[in-house]
Amino acid sequence: MPTNTAAWLTEPRADLVVGPADMPEPGPEELLVRVRAIAVNPLDEVKQWTGDLMYRWLPYPAILGEDVAGEVVSVGPSVSRFAPGDRVVAYAVGMERDRRHRAEGGFQHYVVVRADLAAPIPDRLSFEEVVVLPLAVSTAATALFQSDHLALPHPTGSPSAVGTRGTVVVWGGSTSVGSNAIQLAAASGHRVATTASPRNHERMRALGADVVADYRDPSAVSQLGSALREDRVVGILAVGTGSARPAVALAAATGATRVALASPAVSFGDLPRRGGPSLRAARTMMRLGASTSLTQLRARRHGIDARFVWGSTLMTNEVGRMLWEDYLPTALADGRHVCAPEAEVVGEGLESIQPALDRLRAGVSARKLVVRL
Repeated sequence: MPTNTAAWLTEPRADLVVGPADMPEPGPEELLVRVRAIAVNPLDEVKQWTGDLMYRWLPYPAILGEDVAGEVVSVGPSVSRFAPGDRVVAYAVGMERDRRHRAEGGFQHYVVVRADLAAPIPDRLSFEEVVVLPLAVSTAATALFQSDHLALPHPTGSPSAVGTRGTVVVWGGSTSVGSNAIQLAAASGHRVATTASPRNHERMRALGADVVADYRDPSAVSQLGSALREDRVVGILAVGTGSARPAVALAAATGATRVALASPAVSFGDLPRRGGPSLRAARTMMRLGASTSLTQLRARRHGIDARFVWGSTLMTNEVGRMLWEDYLPTALADGRHVCAPEAEVVGEGLESIQPALDRLRAGVSARKLVVRL
């Protein structure tokens, strides 16, 4: 019988420790997957660095990790889409409320995933290429298609002519969420405008963006406003620290009434990696509260509904099924959806996850850090 090993977060703010883990068993509509590649996300790094600021419900020792790809080992009752031996990419939701936190955490050799949050991997794609998708594409789909966010019509196998359903703005297109949102919005028949640094403009156009502006340019909001003055802007997705303010300003300029906020107003990078009160922590939280409140006041003044996105909520509604069962399997198979941003393999083995998180904290642009298992 195989044995399982995990990268454990043993206590708040500790480095990950590799050690034995129980072998999880899949329940109804679940899969047991032998993980071959994982990707690290800012949520993992923020949870580790800030302790219980986020995911307060997660017990220690904890297994973090959302992005996994590997082979199905066994399936639980009621599973019909997958069989042992299938190559799959999946969104592991062990960090979420009311889940089996350790069985479903991604940073281990054997993980349980929901069958409705998994998709088959085409032969032409490697585990390392496709593992960049799960959390990012799920967050993008939640923001674009859920009724409480932008509520766009779903993409189909034969989407309407691009632009016939209006224009969507993705502020922060070179991010993981942004790169997937551009593709999903275009697949649902929308014209897409986005922002990115100049070195990434052509990549944004290759993903489906029609209009690209430099987010660092002080005139970016007015540039996009001018470029879209004849368009019907149906919604704006704001990705990246500080993106809420320009997104709301652009919504006011273009007449958009919905803004989906995928990132906090300030960075948590200044928070000290220790418990207890500190001046830096107090200042960060004050800036977070003030900036968020000001953005909401501006939004309400212009009749804009601006809401924060939590990517895992799609597993409770029709958006999850649309994305993971209807859209991704065929879109990946025929190349309509590109695995973006590009994967950068930074190590092998569970021991390489901590260095990957450290590098992510130092700053990564237009790439996704991947560890091969």
